[in-house]
Amino acid sequence: MTATEPFLSRLRHAGIEAEDSEDLKIRKTIMVFAMGLMTAAPMFWLSVYWLMGNQLSATLPFGFQLVSVATLLIYAATRSFSFFCYAQLALFLFFPFVAQLSIGSFISASGVVLWGILAPICAVPVLGARASIPWFAGHIAIIAMCGFVDFQLASSLQAAPQVPLRTSAVFFSLNFIAISTMAYFVLRYAAVQKERYESELNEAHRLLQIEQDRSEKLLLNILPMPIAERLKLENQTIADGFADVTVMFADIVNFTGIAENMAPSRIFSMLNTIFSEFDMLAEKHRLEKIKTIGDAYMVAGGLNDERGVDYTEAIADMAIDMRAVLHNNSTINPMKLEIRMGIGTGPLVAGVVGRKKFIYDLWGDTVNLASRITTEGVPGMIHVDVTTYQRLREHFDFDAPLSIYLKGKGDTTVYRLAGRKAVLS
Repeated sequence: MTATEPFLSRLRHAGIEAEDSEDLKIRKTIMVFAMGLMTAAPMFWLSVYWLMGNQLSATLPFGFQLVSVATLLIYAATRSFSFFCYAQLALFLFFPFVAQLSIGSFISASGVVLWGILAPICAVPVLGARASIPWFAGHIAIIAMCGFVDFQLASSLQAAPQVPLRTSAVFFSLNFIAISTMAYFVLRYAAVQKERYESELNEAHRLLQIEQDRSEKLLLNILPMPIAERLKLENQTIADGFADVTVMFADIVNFTGIAENMAPSRIFSMLNTIFSEFDMLAEKHRLEKIKTIGDAYMVAGGLNDERGVDYTEAIADMAIDMRAVLHNNSTINPMKLEIRMGIGTGPLVAGVVGRKKFIYDLWGDTVNLASRITTEGVPGMIHVDVTTYQRLREHFDFDAPLSIYLKGKGDTTVYRLAGRKAVLS
């Protein structure tokens, strides 16, 4: 790449840099667009004068073009948009004033000083509403100055050579048309650029919203909704104590031995199919899935404000449904796997663990009891502790109580949940 290529690239792209904001890109393109219109206009204006038989000097319009192009080259070389912007606006404002004085009065110059209105018009989208005020005030002051000069020199202007009235009338019309046209196209160009920017912004916002919804859904798959909301709002540890929660563990019987001779992909597919079905059951019974650990599945009820839901009964119903799915649905359980389940009810602590790859987990004696009841359980059976039994015995059938030995707790009474009691007509 030669040394001139970056310069030519900036010149070709209106000085726009890759790191420029969208707003700055729009302001740069508007300024270069207006500069192009104003640079071409004087020669067209002069050519029409000549066609109508008025041989005016081309020195001033040509000098304006040279200065205008020079500011563009300096801008491309130095990347100073501020210099380019103010230099061009000054040319827009003062060149029509100088051109009118060189021709004569308002009448003889056909009001060419009115072209200066393009300075404040361009300043509004490029510099902003407040910064455009001095440019508008300057244009008004120049108009007033021209009027004052014409008023003071009225007698001498009458004696000076006059531009034919027909020519003045034509150029009054041309000037008003040209000024109106350029003002319209500058403003229209600014509006089109703004609409394009807003369209891109809306599209970016739409894509961002999709990603946000996806992230929100992923977060809700990891954490309960109230916890996810708190995690987004609070920058502190989240840990809550609950006086009464029902917890259930379920694990697949002899899973390690079964999986020894299976391909990893098949093991994953089998667990994913079974646990996905359990997830749907948890959603059906309005319970909170906590986590899976290998071939174990953990769910809880009573963590959220579940008004109108008996979460202990919901856990029992889910356990019965889980057992039925594995026994009756060969599509979900083609290998005839069995699970054992344990349910415990009581106080516990729940919270978010870690700052990276965090999880929502439960701790306490209730959790340990449910886990150990499951470990010591019988395949295909649902074991519950005494507290859970007392809550469910009116609506569910149980086998006779059993005494099993649990590590750290000694002999413990548990009950086997058979199913819901039959409803009598």
